[in-house]
Amino acid sequence: MRKTSNILGIPVDCVTMPEALLRVREFLYEDKSKAIYTPNSEIMMEAQRDPYLKEILCQSDLLIADGAGVVMASHILGCDLPERVTGVDLVKNIFAMDFDRKLKFFFLGGKPGVAQIARDNVLAQYPNVEVTGCHDGYFSDNDILSVINEINASDSDILLVALGQKKQESFIHQNKDKLNVRACIGCGGTIDILAGTAQLAPDFFRNNNLEWLFRLYKQPKRFRRMLDLPRFMLTVIKARRFFTK
Repeated sequence: MRKTSNILGIPVDCVTMPEALLRVREFLYEDKSKAIYTPNSEIMMEAQRDPYLKEILCQSDLLIADGAGVVMASHILGCDLPERVTGVDLVKNIFAMDFDRKLKFFFLGGKPGVAQIARDNVLAQYPNVEVTGCHDGYFSDNDILSVINEINASDSDILLVALGQKKQESFIHQNKDKLNVRACIGCGGTIDILAGTAQLAPDFFRNNNLEWLFRLYKQPKRFRRMLDLPRFMLTVIKARRFFTK
């Protein structure tokens, strides 16, 4: 039975990394495409303002806590998540997962050429992986059917969708029933990280829940967007007070 923690009306799966990988493995044997989202505090806060995004997250097949703030929120609300399971770590662990055959991936997202660089890097590092298709994230609504046809023609098992906050979740939600893949993962900047065009925060920042500080240092223009981190925590604290009255 699926166990979740209710965080501001959004059911986040109570899973460790091994448990998340087991769920992905199960999805690979099912007939319908499954939606996997990896929200951090910013996305969780945006979902409080955007009912459509909130509904998308609520209808996921696997929703993992990418951000340390989401795990902290679960502690405040008394519905503890066991650990943080980041999107990039989930993807890398799927690449390394022991399966009965090579898993086939399609990379969707990034600037032109980035997905291809990511593909080459992944193939050099993970021998049990095939990347059967790539497409950048610069396409219009008029191109979506063509992109779907390209993904289906690739005969991929897993689709990595890195189109940015809200756009990737909306793409998966609207199109997963048209896709032949077994799992669609909204994975943010993962393709850029795999390509080396974006840098994963050093271990010190990751281990001390300071990735936000590293991202702000690398991208000062994110300042306004990062204000959602304290907004999210304040909203959680207010919700805690309401439920404990």
